[in-house]
Amino acid sequence: MMPFALLYGVGVWIRNGLYNIGFLKGIEFSVPVISVGNLTVGGAGKSPHIEYLVRVLKNYIYVSTLSRGYKRRTKGFLTVRVNNRAEEVGDEPLQFKRKFPDVGVYVSESREIGIPKIMASRPETQVILLDDAFQHRSVKPGVNILLTEYDDLFVDDFLLPVGRLREWPSSYRRADTIVVTKCPLDLDESEKQRLISVIKPLDHQTVFFSTYQYGRPYRMFYPSVTVSLQSNLHALVITGIARTKALINYLEDHLGSVQIIEYGDHHNFTRYEISQLKKQFDTLDEDRKIIITTEKDAVRLEQHHAYLQQHNLPIFILPVFVSFLDGDQPFAQHVQDYLLRFKR
Repeated sequence: MMPFALLYGVGVWIRNGLYNIGFLKGIEFSVPVISVGNLTVGGAGKSPHIEYLVRVLKNYIYVSTLSRGYKRRTKGFLTVRVNNRAEEVGDEPLQFKRKFPDVGVYVSESREIGIPKIMASRPETQVILLDDAFQHRSVKPGVNILLTEYDDLFVDDFLLPVGRLREWPSSYRRADTIVVTKCPLDLDESEKQRLISVIKPLDHQTVFFSTYQYGRPYRMFYPSVTVSLQSNLHALVITGIARTKALINYLEDHLGSVQIIEYGDHHNFTRYEISQLKKQFDTLDEDRKIIITTEKDAVRLEQHHAYLQQHNLPIFILPVFVSFLDGDQPFAQHVQDYLLRFKR
């Protein structure tokens, strides 16, 4: 695969070079734009970090989000509504809208077209959050946030298809802010300094360290019904996300046993797969057992609502939240300072 990776890398280098010398130019807008992205293919935690930003900002200013709506079956610019289906607008945008119904959520393959359309349809918008837009240089964001996983730093990876990088590691130089995600809670200062020395941030780049925290699982279709994770509870886990290590480690630490059914990222579950889920769940020889899935997977499982309800499958959704190891205030202040400095 190495020749293909190098050929791909040459193409990426030429494209970025055209932007770097000004032959191609990113568009700047008269509204603050914050981009959250990564250098790898999936799994760094973009969606939870977008949600974090929404929570930080939505009580003070009008927030809108823009995604491409990966694997949706529609085209063009669309406004996401709470009654949409995942196949219409994508799983993550629908998840955003369900969690934050008062926030404007939009999808468009073209960010440079999508942003003006957002301002036309929701002119009160005061900041736009771009989901997974680090490689989309046709828009020049005011703040470019680059995520990289604690257990899989971009500096240790290689280009597709040999590795998981979408660009050369040196592209990190475009970032304004770098967040090391999915860090262990007990990460000490010496380990932080080691990571910083490996990443080698430039003078203008600030490095933050974030971790995942999980909420109380709630039952699909019955959100008021919750369950405590205990050692006498056993779970069958169904996921279609890019990286499951943090999720599985958490569940194994809190449950008696865990069995996993794992699919690719953004997987659209078929009726046959759901029937196999039921069969495997029925074979679990435990008194207390449930099915656990993620919030992103849940919006794609909804298309099998009738079957799941008919067979009364106890599917519980595990919510995930981002927090920062040095406290939330430094990162939140970092974003707020940009907004306060912004000049139209």
